[in-house]
Amino acid sequence: MVLGSDPEVIDNATDRGRFERLAASNGLPLPPGGTATNTATALALAENLGYPLLVRPSYVLGGRAMEIVDKPSELERYFDRALQAAPGQTILIDRYFQGIEVEVDAVCDGEDVLVPGIMQHIERAGVHSGDSFAVYPAIWLTGDEVETIVDYTRRIGRMLNVRGLMNIQYVITGGGTYRSNAADPGRGQDDVSDSETYIIEVNPRSSRTIPFISKVTGIPMIRIATQVMLGKKLRDMEWGTGLMPRKDLVAVKAPVFSMNKLTSVDTFLGPEMKSTGEVMGIDRSYVPAVTKALIASSHSINHGDNVLLSIADSAKPDAERLIRTLGENGHGIYATSGTARFVRSLGYDVTEVERLLSANDANVVTVINDGTVQAVVNVPTGGRDAEQDGFYIRRAAVERRIPCFTSIDTARCAVEAVYAPKTSGDANGGLNVMTLTEYVNAID
Repeated sequence: MVLGSDPEVIDNATDRGRFERLAASNGLPLPPGGTATNTATALALAENLGYPLLVRPSYVLGGRAMEIVDKPSELERYFDRALQAAPGQTILIDRYFQGIEVEVDAVCDGEDVLVPGIMQHIERAGVHSGDSFAVYPAIWLTGDEVETIVDYTRRIGRMLNVRGLMNIQYVITGGGTYRSNAADPGRGQDDVSDSETYIIEVNPRSSRTIPFISKVTGIPMIRIATQVMLGKKLRDMEWGTGLMPRKDLVAVKAPVFSMNKLTSVDTFLGPEMKSTGEVMGIDRSYVPAVTKALIASSHSINHGDNVLLSIADSAKPDAERLIRTLGENGHGIYATSGTARFVRSLGYDVTEVERLLSANDANVVTVINDGTVQAVVNVPTGGRDAEQDGFYIRRAAVERRIPCFTSIDTARCAVEAVYAPKTSGDANGGLNVMTLTEYVNAID
């Protein structure tokens, strides 16, 4: 006997063909995609969908073997490795949207849904949810976007007949791709009218964010889900249904890594999960909450730190605001040749550093190892081979135990948090010092 969601529910959520058919019949939007069992079929599908693409096998945990591919050669390489590991397996191929990623943990009794809160990732879609900074509540979403997410969550729970916990990840496209400005967090952006919400993934089970969302909302999700699994209805319990009113606080979940203990692992963050833990920063408003999370996870940047930049051409436009914040606040900027040219084009001084494989003297690794720079922003070009300079840059930063960002969004968050206006707790450097119980039980 299986309590809660029937095993068929897991199959319907995890088998791509089944889930696509169910979603289509219930008017639930998924990113365009399909499946393939060989390279030729995959390349033909990719030509119709367009790049970039998210590729992955079915039935995976932790984003295992998931990648974003930008061109046919990368797709061929992925299929060669995947089919060698498991011949004949079905690979899912989806159009990759670099939008705002939103995550929901909910309890469903087959009819009604309880949503304690909605979390928005600081990093845009493409970084595994376990490796992302997540913010509760999703203060940059519009009211319409929140209503859509709650509606889709309810419809998914009923469609699958989930009885217990479920975790759903969404991507919001359009209306601008970055809405996590530390200097102006706001409560939403009501002028965003052209956004679309797509379902990335549905997991009819518990997730790593259940402890986080339960703590910051005061809603005991495990206890409620257990009662639902034993046959109780949400409407007959004290917590109610739908989206719960937001608490008068902001909480930020930050990942923690053990990369210094894993000497051959690349620290680049993508769809495959690499974090080994997480910490939480909580306060009355966003800036002090994210500041606490950055400090606790060893991602914080200090006033005047020298920063090494090595940024792929595709990410340079997104890096402009980060570079301006660094330049205008007196940070020393070190950069590889292409990034250095971009920094100069913005009107800022920069020290150009030689690439590792083209220099025997001072290079990108030596400025890390000798303490010249105190933080690194390295956004790679796409390949993951150990021979690339980026691998050695990231490994050197990890071994030196200095912050290393492979997402522009995370780096921008860390730098902007230093200079954003402080709105509370001025006696403690802009931070409130309270217990978790005091935060959660405070009246808005």
